[in-house]
Amino acid sequence: MNNQFVTKEQILAAETAVRQQTSQRPTIALVLGSGLSGLADAVTDADIIPHNSIPHWPASTAPGHKGRLVIGQLQGKTVLVLQGRGHSYEGYSLQHITLPVRVMHRLGIKTLILTNAAGAITASFTPGDLMLIKDHINLPGLAGNNPLRGPNDDSVGPRFPDMISAYSTDLRQLAKQVANEQNIQLHEGTYAFVGGPTYETPAELRLLGNAGADAVGMSTVPSVIVGHHAGLRVMGISTLTNMAVPDPKPGTVLTHEEVLEVGREVVPKLTNLLHGLLAQLD
Repeated sequence: MNNQFVTKEQILAAETAVRQQTSQRPTIALVLGSGLSGLADAVTDADIIPHNSIPHWPASTAPGHKGRLVIGQLQGKTVLVLQGRGHSYEGYSLQHITLPVRVMHRLGIKTLILTNAAGAITASFTPGDLMLIKDHINLPGLAGNNPLRGPNDDSVGPRFPDMISAYSTDLRQLAKQVANEQNIQLHEGTYAFVGGPTYETPAELRLLGNAGADAVGMSTVPSVIVGHHAGLRVMGISTLTNMAVPDPKPGTVLTHEEVLEVGREVVPKLTNLLHGLLAQLD
């Protein structure tokens, strides 16, 4: 897709392709981040739709992103699970990487739950912990690179959406209740979105920490913005896969393999939390 903006015709074409490959009508969507694709294995009666069978869909090239839709049953709910997402660092515009959320809205999704792998900035957090996102810092957006930039479809949402309540208070309360019942430690904090693909410098991490960020990552926020703009209930959970330390020891090197490994280790904990959450959703 050469044009940075997504047209309504492209959204409709992608929606049609999905509907042609499933008769199920999900109302809840889960977006799985790096190393978390295994969460989709619990979906039963699944229709599996490769991303490359959907026109205009952003391909997932990052390791740990399988690149397919899984639509089926989970905890008595009909769900759409996105195994892998596109990222701006892969060369896509923010409008393009959020096309899946626009298609989800067209398909009848009402609740959007996003997961990601993130680096922990707050010193009291530990790799392998979970963090419920209560707010975000959209660094590319503050510089003018917002997924809602360009023509606005007033039938979907307003030109100037309020982002104060982007993360559903009700969903966050339910997640904390489920975590407490299952004895799962669930932090709550602010997620900083950066473009990547480079990991942050120590100076950048000091800047983010001073700005109030508890964790940092390269995804999620564009989808939150587009989902909230369309009126979806949105929740975000970060798996904290490493410490984003502003004063690292000499010789410290962070690799994506490390991120994926910790992501895989935390899957059982996140799976239990999401299963409990889905079981209690309306």
